[in-house]
Amino acid sequence: MATFELYRRSSIGMCLTETLDEMVSNGTLSPDLAYQVLVQFDKSMTEALETQVKSKVSIKGHLHTYRFCDNVWTFILQDAVFKSDECQEQVKKVKIVACDSKLLSQ
Repeated sequence: MATFELYRRSSIGMCLTETLDEMVSNGTLSPDLAYQVLVQFDKSMTEALETQVKSKVSIKGHLHTYRFCDNVWTFILQDAVFKSDECQEQVKKVKIVACDSKLLSQ
């Protein structure tokens, strides 16, 4: 299964990366094993989002910047409102990165 490394930039991905770096620096973990953990994290996040997330969210806001490079869309929204069936949240600024999942099967 091919995956994107997008989720490494999420909060949990950054924490995992920092922890693995610390363990490699301390000699607790080999660099190869740390890399294998990150690859498994990428696979697990992709699978979990595909199979376990069923809710839908609508997003409205002011489009500040957009970019399309290497089949990856990046959107920066300001004063965005996220709405789901259960709740509504407003955020000052949000960055959304979107990739075509069909590229994973190539």
